[in-house]
Amino acid sequence: MKQIPNLFTLLNLFFGCIAIIFILQNGIAIMYSPDGAQLVDMPEKIWMASLFIGLAAVVDFFDGFVARLFNVVSDKGKQLDSLADVVSFGVAPGMILYQFLRMSMMGQKEGIEVSMLWLLPALIVPCATAYRLAKFNLDSSQQYAFKGVPSPAAGLLLASLPLIYWHSNSEMVVRLLLNKWFLYAVIVVVSYLMVSDLPLMAMKFKDLSLKNNLPKIILVLIAITAAVFFKWLAVPIIFIFYIVISLAFKNKTT
Repeated sequence: MKQIPNLFTLLNLFFGCIAIIFILQNGIAIMYSPDGAQLVDMPEKIWMASLFIGLAAVVDFFDGFVARLFNVVSDKGKQLDSLADVVSFGVAPGMILYQFLRMSMMGQKEGIEVSMLWLLPALIVPCATAYRLAKFNLDSSQQYAFKGVPSPAAGLLLASLPLIYWHSNSEMVVRLLLNKWFLYAVIVVVSYLMVSDLPLMAMKFKDLSLKNNLPKIILVLIAITAAVFFKWLAVPIIFIFYIVISLAFKNKTT
């Protein structure tokens, strides 16, 4: 019984590795229009990675619950969870950003010859994730509130990019996701938010009172509304409101 939570954690890692496989086998191709312009095509495979990062997040949510259920919470399980999270919510999302930067470069004239140095900033994300998790493991006060954005939240935000790109009907959104400066900004902002000490709420309930859980209830209502009206674009909207609500109600989230 005591190994069941660890099996959940390893399943998180397993899904993260599958996500990386789909990212690497994305089949991104360059096509040329009659006027010579380069067009980038991203087949479906890469957004399958988003699915497996999402599954990793679900398993990650339940492994702690299972550990408490069987009363087998351990330091080994905590360290194993962080190692799995680095892969599923750090390396895999970082590779997604790498591929988006690659597509951004390929869409430019002679972009296929651009130095790999322009793509390497994507690897800042897994580095920030590892640093954030190391801080978390040494801080026992982050049970009902976080210091900095938790790695699963950041990972899910970045995992939503292929889904938004693939399913969006807005040319403006697609162009934005293929803009290297926008992608660099996303890398910097998300990495900073993970390693920062911003007081952010954890989606755990101390009790069932409305007063103590008002910020979480507001966020859930916003999430449902955004999902109905904006579909996959709801993910970054929810992420932004998560930050804003946490800071607005910081006295209730710490």
